[in-house]
Amino acid sequence: MTDLAAVLRANGMRLTPQRRRVVDALARLGHATPDAVAAEVGGDGGAALPASTIYRALEALEELGLVAHTHLDHRAPTFHLAGHADHIHLVCLGCRAVDEVPVALAGEFVAGLTAARGFRADVTHMAVHGWCASCGGPR
Repeated sequence: MTDLAAVLRANGMRLTPQRRRVVDALARLGHATPDAVAAEVGGDGGAALPASTIYRALEALEELGLVAHTHLDHRAPTFHLAGHADHIHLVCLGCRAVDEVPVALAGEFVAGLTAARGFRADVTHMAVHGWCASCGGPR
């Protein structure tokens, strides 16, 4: 990840201990809802952080492009470090397992959207819902 403190300073912000703890939690978790970040931060040996602090930290980091989010379901968004946005999420509607595939697999789809509509899709925030090989899905 880019030098976090430098990016924040360049945008008139500081690397507070709370923001550092949120980033560290995301680095450990990979993908996490705000509640999961709160639980991870709560277990890192520091003082518990209010949910509002975690949400504000995630929002500020996302505005700067350091953190991104994906909606894996209709509940809370799942956050991850921006450098981790090199894949598409596959969410099983049967067992709820989440898998990942490289963004390159969507290349033809993205090219088709651009050719047909002039729309340049960012599939790094994409979650595709379906059924995993184990669940099989409806016939």
